Order: sequence, then C-alpha cells, then structure tokens
Amino acid sequence: MNEKTTETGAGRRELLRARLIDIAQETIAAQGLAGLKARDLAAAAGCAIGAIYTAFDDLDELILRVNARTLARLETALDRALGDAEAEQALQVMARTYLDFARAEEPSWRALFEHRLPPGAAPPQWYVDARNRLFNRLDAPLSRLLPGTGHWAREAFARTLFSAVHGVVALGLEEKIAETPPKLLDDQLEKLVRIIADGLMMESARLI
Repeated sequence: MNEKTTETGAGRRELLRARLIDIAQETIAAQGLAGLKARDLAAAAGCAIGAIYTAFDDLDELILRVNARTLARLETALDRALGDAEAEQALQVMARTYLDFARAEEPSWRALFEHRLPPGAAPPQWYVDARNRLFNRLDAPLSRLLPGTGHWAREAFARTLFSAVHGVVALGLEEKIAETPPKLLDDQLEKLVRIIADGLMMESARLI
C-alpha cells in the first residue's frame, strides 16, 4: 500500500467519523441516548455496522464524542452569559444558564449523565479535560467569595455546588418528587444559589 492510498484511507475514515458523530448527535437530540442503535446508525450513515468499529474503538467512544460536543455548547452558553458578572451574580448566571440549557437540549443534556462506561473503564483524558473546563468556570467567582482558599478546596466545593444545582434542575425537570412549574423551578434555583453565596460571604467575613 503506497503513501497516497494510506492518506486516502485515513481521510475516508475521518469523514466517516465526522458523519457518524453528526448522525449520533442528531439521534440523541431527537430520541435520547436510548434511541441510539448501531444498526440504525450504520444505515443512516450508509456504511456497514462493522465500519463503526473501525472509525471508533467502540460505541462508548462515539457517545463520548457526542457528549463532548454537548459540553462545548454548554461551555459556550456559559461564556456568552457570564460577561463581566460579579462573583455572586456569576453563580446565579451560571445556574440559570445551566437550567436554560437543560430545558433547551434536554435529551442531549440527559445523555451526559445517562451514559455509563463498562465497569473498570475510565473516561479518556480528552473527555475528562472537557468536563473539567466546566468546573473551572466556577473557580473565579469562588476565589472572590472565598479569598485565601486553596485551589483544591475550591475545586472540591465547585463539584459540591454543581451537584446541588444539578440536583435541583434534574429533579425539577423530571417532576418525580412533585409537580414543578417552570416559574417555581426558576425561583427555587435562584434561592438555592443565593443562600449558598450568602453563606460563602459570611464564612469569608468570619475568617478575615
């Protein structure tokens, strides 16, 4: 096999990868993660089922590629909304943007949390990095609300804060505990973040 043939084969593989990611993204956005089937995916892409596994290590990698795009869209939405917001306001803006994104892209958003790797498998570093960039968005406002706190402590609290916000959003959208009209969910999320921010400022004042 000459070099030109190898390059052509690699180019075809990259085109197939991009097409499969596009189709998988559209499928998840319309039907959720449960709607993604290898046979249907191959048919839509015009390839054999086996070709999916030459383009990707497995279906998990394909799903992670789609989820990475979802994370990138959320990251863009957060950056657009944040601007030069002050610390407490920034937390409110991020929480509300997260809720708005979950409402607008619910099937894709849910896929971020519904997908599970096989037992013992770790997510690839490129996906971990994409996920961590979102948590890093919390570091700037938290560093202003908790001056003198170390990076690792802020990182741990950022994950706790995200868990609290995500829990309110997820349960509110699912309405499994109680019926949650949109306005009520908006208000409850705002109240939660305000209580947390006020508590952080009181803690910061106590330590000064």
